[in-house]
Amino acid sequence: MRRAAFVTVLCVLAASRGAFAGGNDLPDVHSKSAVLLDAETGAEIFGKDADEVRAIASTTKIFVAMAVRKKGMSLDGWTEITKDDAKAARGGAKTRLDIGQSFKNHDLLRAMLMASDNRAPTALGRAAGMTPKELIAAMNDVAKDLGLKKTRFTDTSGLRGNVSTAREMALAIRAALADDVLRDVMSTDEVIVKSRSGYEKIRYGNTDRALGSKWQVIGGKTGYTESAGYCFVVGAVVAGRPVVMAFLGADGKLTRFADFERVADWVDRGAPGAKVKVAAKRARAKPRITVSARGHAEE
Repeated sequence: MRRAAFVTVLCVLAASRGAFAGGNDLPDVHSKSAVLLDAETGAEIFGKDADEVRAIASTTKIFVAMAVRKKGMSLDGWTEITKDDAKAARGGAKTRLDIGQSFKNHDLLRAMLMASDNRAPTALGRAAGMTPKELIAAMNDVAKDLGLKKTRFTDTSGLRGNVSTAREMALAIRAALADDVLRDVMSTDEVIVKSRSGYEKIRYGNTDRALGSKWQVIGGKTGYTESAGYCFVVGAVVAGRPVVMAFLGADGKLTRFADFERVADWVDRGAPGAKVKVAAKRARAKPRITVSARGHAEE
């Protein structure tokens, strides 16, 4: 009986240690690359191969959003989905934006950021007066403006190419969430998008499953391709502190969200063993992330 109790205790201790990397109280992150940054200072609190260059899949789309916003695209304007948009989206998840139908640009942002519809990026680029090549150049300019030296774009959706690092993607989501419009879109659980003709009424759900967690999630973006694995970038307030996280190269669809939970739990416990001291700050009434420098899809 005593031996059985002893074995049970050992099992409990082993399971508890399994929640942290190497038994040293750091979170046991399964994604191949990850980082947790203080959103206000950019300081690294936790990292795992945070500067390794990797494919980023549809997390690319936060750069599309920042590029068209920088161009001053009208949110209330209407844009028609074309065969060129369909061509650019080939090889991706099933789209719900039909060729020949027109949608408000604000709704195309929702389709792209919430459900990762791959026909939306080139349509939004056209709405902002850019060809696909010009949109890609504008996305690279956004990365340059943010000081992201390892982030490169060759494609508008992330289906073919596009690379960055966990650290640079965390800085990118911080910049995207500083935009009131983009933050509102990325924090929305569900929306109904209507075409101009009224023929299309599409219910989009957000692929960011962290929105349903116990944490105060400000907004995030998912991504998946075979080469990139499952990716997730997100901003949240944990223990009263605004933080940004990036998880790249997870093997399982839910792994990236479990990694987010593990890291958030660790921060909530005081982040023992963190690279910088973590002290809880009083949460703002409407938390947002600031920048100090200038239908579900399979994602």
